[in-house]
Amino acid sequence: MKACAFSLALVAALAVTSCRMATLIPRILGRTIELSFQDIRPVPRKLANPVRPGAGLAVLWVGHATALVQLGDKFILTDPVFTDTVGQLSKRLVEPGLLPENLPPIDAVLISHMHFDHLSQGSLELIESKVKNLIVPQRGLIYVPGYSFRSWELARWERWEQGGLRITAVPVRHVGFRYGMDGSWMTTSYTGYVVEYAGHTVYFGGDTGYGQGFRATAARFPKIDLALLPIAPIEPRDFMCRVHLDPNDAVRAFVDLRARYLVPNPFRYVRERRRRVRGGAAGAPAGRSRGASGRPARGARRRGAAGARVSWKGMAVRASRH
Repeated sequence: MKACAFSLALVAALAVTSCRMATLIPRILGRTIELSFQDIRPVPRKLANPVRPGAGLAVLWVGHATALVQLGDKFILTDPVFTDTVGQLSKRLVEPGLLPENLPPIDAVLISHMHFDHLSQGSLELIESKVKNLIVPQRGLIYVPGYSFRSWELARWERWEQGGLRITAVPVRHVGFRYGMDGSWMTTSYTGYVVEYAGHTVYFGGDTGYGQGFRATAARFPKIDLALLPIAPIEPRDFMCRVHLDPNDAVRAFVDLRARYLVPNPFRYVRERRRRVRGGAAGAPAGRSRGASGRPARGARRRGAAGARVSWKGMAVRASRH
């Protein structure tokens, strides 16, 4: 879904930025059309009840950039996409690992940027009755229609707090436009987030290239328990490196953040890379995720089966491989 959804905004941007990059347009559009004729692959082991009683920290990867984060009695949902298409044009490849009706009440939905595969208005409508608050980056409310829940904008390093739940917008490297043509004024509408509650801290990167923002975030939040880091699309690398992590960049970001654990998303897209990356934050063999050196990345663990869980001292990570 990432590759074809990204094409919606990418086509408009490439057409005016670079003759060399514009040669990618037929390939991107061709791939999007090809995927539109494929059936959406089912997830065989969807959870009916994602809530983990007594968990200090748990995360369920729903698909793409959508993750359900549980912090005690609080629930955070990142970049929710539950619709069959993105922008009514790009068809999703795999169904979500959790049905919208099975979501618990959501204390805050986090939107990282305005692209159709991250800000899905149709998905927000599907879960509207479950959501208490929506948080978007600066100027992001321009593209948020009126819903029954409250919506908030956060500028870089700005904080939102409610009932002990604290959310801070942190710097990332990406773009804020939604349609391409709006790139000249949507220059601040992308962000990462740090979520704090009951002694636990979670980082959500949204979409980002590698940069100094990870170290700057770690300087302000020195005890990050879990990092949710995005990977792909990554080719052509000389262009995509500015806005997307590859597996090696994700490991570097994980080290810069000094986080204890890492959940990569969407790690299935590392297959598009021309050369095989041994280890990396994503796509590692079942068992211990490995870093760029071939040794286990600090604190990173994962099992291979769908719905696998990793628990430690009242904390749990769940990931569905889809």
